[in-house]
Amino acid sequence: METSERARLDTYFGKIARRFTPPVLPSSLLVTHLLPERPSFVRAVGTVSSLRAVLPKPKSIDAAARREVEQGFPCDELSRELFADPDTAVTYLETRAAGEDVVLLDVGGYFAPVLDALCDRFSGTVLGVVEDTENGHKRYAERDKLPCPVVSVARSPLKDPEDFLVGQSVVFSTEALLRGRGDILHGRPALVIGFGKLGSSIARLLHAKGVHVTVYDIDPVRRAQALSQGFGVARDRERAIAAAGLVLCATGALALKGEDFPNLRNGAYVATVTSSEDELELDGLPDGYTRSSSGENVTRYSTTGHYFYLLNNGNAVNFLHGASVGPFIYLVQAEILAGVRLLARRDLDATMHEVPGDDRAAIAATWLDYYNR
Repeated sequence: METSERARLDTYFGKIARRFTPPVLPSSLLVTHLLPERPSFVRAVGTVSSLRAVLPKPKSIDAAARREVEQGFPCDELSRELFADPDTAVTYLETRAAGEDVVLLDVGGYFAPVLDALCDRFSGTVLGVVEDTENGHKRYAERDKLPCPVVSVARSPLKDPEDFLVGQSVVFSTEALLRGRGDILHGRPALVIGFGKLGSSIARLLHAKGVHVTVYDIDPVRRAQALSQGFGVARDRERAIAAAGLVLCATGALALKGEDFPNLRNGAYVATVTSSEDELELDGLPDGYTRSSSGENVTRYSTTGHYFYLLNNGNAVNFLHGASVGPFIYLVQAEILAGVRLLARRDLDATMHEVPGDDRAAIAATWLDYYNR
């Protein structure tokens, strides 16, 4: 990022932070993709809260960005295991923010499995969670009862531009990996599993490249939407998997089970928009499959009479090329800051919440002042 661009970004976040800084700062833990532009956002989180630790998502860490963040804030290793066991999770929170009021800033529902324990046993107070992704939104929303408020920005209209551009970056990276092997998208039938905001964007972009696209989604409403937009809609999931030359998983949940992989047609490519631990049950592959490299960031899985290719080890394929969505991501990052102030008021009930529309409008207006040039 050029010096002038970084200065503009810091100035933008400075103005946003001034608007949403609570009268009394809570402490915070921040789960984030630590991409090259992210230090400015991290510093803004450190303005609206007392940022006790940054937890970078393991498959999306830029080394230079991490070094920059570590100059001002502790960076800890993040894993699902850290927040799978209640004792481990509570101990970790105590080491970082014992006795304090804490806001948990999440990307993907990491805190969801142990949220009850954190709220009940932590020596301080968990004021709530701000969740950024659809996958994480579902993890919190599907609970029968929440122990604290959860502010979700996953379905905010300010996130729509990001979702569309993430879809573009997924298609770009998928095509780049295929071309690196001397292969192309055109003429290879594709199955998009999941027709949410990301899946629908991916389907449209593949179609624009001359790819025949079939969609599968467990939600009949989304299947009807896909059909209305001109896509083929799979009646039979297993047959659709067997027919596809490219399978793009965009559910944010388990898309391919272990028993699905042997049904892939020979030479099919598999890619995802999130981590392999969420979308793919690779541990469930039948015995007999071996792995070998088949080009940069392409893994060949093979057994007697069958083989398929996995892109980027099953992790978000677009992170291979920076996953950049330009300045549009700063819209939803600003909304996360607004979520911190909302939780710091301490007047929300223990349910799912959204940032008020007036705050979204103020964020959009500020963003346009800096980036509509």
